[in-house]
Amino acid sequence: MTDSLEELSKKIGYNFVNESLLATAMRHSSWTAENDGFESNERLEFLGDSVIGFVIADIMFRRYPEFDEGKLTDLRKIVVNMTALSRVATQLGLGEFVLLGRGEAAGGGHAKSSILANALEAVFGAVYLDSSATLVYEIVQVLLADLINEALGALKQLDAKSQLQELAARSSLSAPEYRVTDEGPDHAKMFFAAVYIG
Repeated sequence: MTDSLEELSKKIGYNFVNESLLATAMRHSSWTAENDGFESNERLEFLGDSVIGFVIADIMFRRYPEFDEGKLTDLRKIVVNMTALSRVATQLGLGEFVLLGRGEAAGGGHAKSSILANALEAVFGAVYLDSSATLVYEIVQVLLADLINEALGALKQLDAKSQLQELAARSSLSAPEYRVTDEGPDHAKMFFAAVYIG
């Protein structure tokens, strides 16, 4: 294993039996277009996307038995999206390991959200193929732990408005109306939010 792949393996928290899977996970299609005979990470990305979706759905399903399908779906959307996954990829430093074609690299591809998120998905696909569903489950859970916890916090914030709307509907009242007002001079404005239900 090359030094850089060994370093990446440590960051991920998994030692590959088949090192070529990790190497493939780091090959963007722009690089393979310029270098014949190599497979890009797109197939691993496809697999990894499904692996992440399954693991997150399973975690949410087991952790929150009181949540209905809608809330579980909302939680999964907060975790499994390009912005969230690219943030994790950035924290892992994946950008420095991804092989890009000259044009993509010159255009800042090593920091591009879509490339980083796709590379992370490819890594999870590679871990899945190299190990087992149980092991990849643990690795996804560890690497995405902060996202999972943030998702619950975000859902609770969104949920307060939903609960108010449901209460108004059950009480045969109009839907809540939200108004933001301000007062004071421009350099020292104070903002107030109010909810009206009629």
